[in-house]
Amino acid sequence: MHTSTVRYVRRMPIVGAVVALAAGMLTAVAPAAHAASGATLPFTSVEAESATTTGTKIGPDYTQGTLASEASGRQAVRLSAGQRVEFTVPRASDAVNLAYSVPDGQSGSLDVYVNGTRLAQTLPVTSKYSYIDTGWIAGAKTHHFFDNARMLLGRNVQPGDKVAFEATSTQVTVDVADFEQVAAAATQPAGSVSVVSKGADPTGAGDSTQAFRDAIAAAQGGTVWIPPGDYRITSALSGVQNVTLQGAGSWYSVVHTSRFVDQSSSSGNVHIKDFAVIGEVTERVDSSPDNFVNGSLGPDSSVSGMWIQHMKCGMWLTGDNDNLVVENNRILDTTADGINLNGTAKGVVVRDNFLRNQGDDALAMWSLYSPDTDSSFENNTISQPNLANGIAIYGGTDLSVKNNLISDTNALGSGIAISNQKFLDPFSPLSGTITVDGNTLVRAGAMNPNWSHPMGALRVDSYDSAVNATVNITDTTITDSPYSAFEFVSGGGHGYAVNNVNVAGATVRNTGTVVVQAEAQGTAAFQNVTATQVGAAGLYNCPYPAGSGSFTLTDGGGNSGWSSTWSDCSSWPQPGQGNPDPDPNRDLAKGRPATATGSQDVYTPGKAVDGDANSYWESANNAFPQSWTVDLGSAYAARRLVLKLPPSSAWGARTQTIAVLGSTDGSAYSTVVGSQDYRFDPATGNTATVPLPSGTNLRYLRLTVSANSGWPAGQFSEVEAYLTP
Repeated sequence: MHTSTVRYVRRMPIVGAVVALAAGMLTAVAPAAHAASGATLPFTSVEAESATTTGTKIGPDYTQGTLASEASGRQAVRLSAGQRVEFTVPRASDAVNLAYSVPDGQSGSLDVYVNGTRLAQTLPVTSKYSYIDTGWIAGAKTHHFFDNARMLLGRNVQPGDKVAFEATSTQVTVDVADFEQVAAAATQPAGSVSVVSKGADPTGAGDSTQAFRDAIAAAQGGTVWIPPGDYRITSALSGVQNVTLQGAGSWYSVVHTSRFVDQSSSSGNVHIKDFAVIGEVTERVDSSPDNFVNGSLGPDSSVSGMWIQHMKCGMWLTGDNDNLVVENNRILDTTADGINLNGTAKGVVVRDNFLRNQGDDALAMWSLYSPDTDSSFENNTISQPNLANGIAIYGGTDLSVKNNLISDTNALGSGIAISNQKFLDPFSPLSGTITVDGNTLVRAGAMNPNWSHPMGALRVDSYDSAVNATVNITDTTITDSPYSAFEFVSGGGHGYAVNNVNVAGATVRNTGTVVVQAEAQGTAAFQNVTATQVGAAGLYNCPYPAGSGSFTLTDGGGNSGWSSTWSDCSSWPQPGQGNPDPDPNRDLAKGRPATATGSQDVYTPGKAVDGDANSYWESANNAFPQSWTVDLGSAYAARRLVLKLPPSSAWGARTQTIAVLGSTDGSAYSTVVGSQDYRFDPATGNTATVPLPSGTNLRYLRLTVSANSGWPAGQFSEVEAYLTP
């Protein structure tokens, strides 16, 4: 079976590669507007690190194999027995899904509180589906630390209400909570065949496999109805064609099996919708069809409204699946791919799905045996693939990746990969036009241990053959990439060219190293690509192997903020390294991860580095001293801080007593500026400047507030740090 994790040959770049970057890179032109990225979801997620907690916040961390590196936002909250995390409910809800992790080999439960009242039911937590080892994948480490657990609260909660989770006997790391108002259970469609009428057991005690098969046979051309309940299936269904399988809703009708449909062919017209299939897959065995759908549903089929969890793959599709539509599903906690169109796909649309915690590519098209053609991944939201790419296109003809939101890729992958890595033969390389439009990538890209250098947020890769298709990358937003934004590479080390790439309309913010990481011969045209807070340089242009030719960037105009070039092809730039810093006047703290000893309600630490002077952090009240800390991402010789309060006239003058501390490792802090009074006055912009002594070198900046004449708490709307005095 295909292992879609990228395997690169370790090599060193050549020295003195040709840089062909034309003039005119400094005129900023905004990219064109496009549709909102990501899926339309029935829930709202709240990160644990932004909630109130008595536990310990962990992260941010981008190191492969660490718990925080696999968390949403690269941060989470660790709870020991008796500690809790309390979420402010963002929307009317009666259900919650919680992403969490417990130590390997342990299980337990969380007590659940609504507005301070403990519920009778608890939320079970387990490591059973976590800690996956894939030793046959080069560069893999133990991964897949998190899992998801859901519960109906049994009551309605409103925006502003509090839902808390408290650890009992087991340490639990809480990542993110999804709050949802679950629709009422659907009723049986007229004329449908109920699986219960054929002997299915809705309690889960009996084996319902034959009942499902009998209902499918009886309902040809019609609908099989799966009433609310828990059903156990012990072997996969086959011969599924010309039928609709429908449940009462994914929170009500639940099928427990690790193999739901397994068939090599079907006449099609299969529609699967509105129930949950939850498996028991606890490891990854690529030779086993432990998938929700393995093989073919046949032409003109659909999958919608499903909750798919604890499988190896959500859908591994081969054979005839022409015009298949996969939409509005949740695919969680798979040990390998979420969905893989494994060759022959024609006219397939995968849209508006939510995928979290995949153990390989979340969404992939792999053109084995024949090309995937005229197919698309559209408006999907992907979070935390922990051993590959968010979306990967391996070969194929006239394919599209549009308006997806991808965050927190962890190891051996990018947010989006457009690649000629074949894995097996016969393989159909990229051809025609590959459209990559309107995608948003957040904290995407990762360090590749096989390379000992990083992979970009969006990668075009001539791994096993030259890229000769036209690749149009338009209206892209790349935020907080730990390394580079765009990467062009021949990952197999053969030096194949990457040609015909057009990048038009991109916004790059806070990229750790470079905007463009070019390591292959070839060409790309860039137009209207703007970058801010670039960590090291605009361009790294060091193709491999020596003598394979340079990568030529054609300036189409409207580019801004990334005209500098990394000069040393014998070394890889490190995040924030700079040579020198491409913008010595930039605010080092803006957009960086921030934490605090406490915060009041929605006035969380990140509000002090969000670039909005009207939002603010406020510490816990009446509890001086309080500290606020920001990770600048790398050690800097900072010389000046600018501290702000909101400029509104409602904020009267006040004096805060503040000490400045610094650290290079986040553990040992030393005093940079001793405790002093700083006056904030609306007449002078509610701003205070703190000069830092020459020789200051810090990565972690901490402000400790011990008094405030205007309010019994520490308060900052913006904390800005600069290299210039």
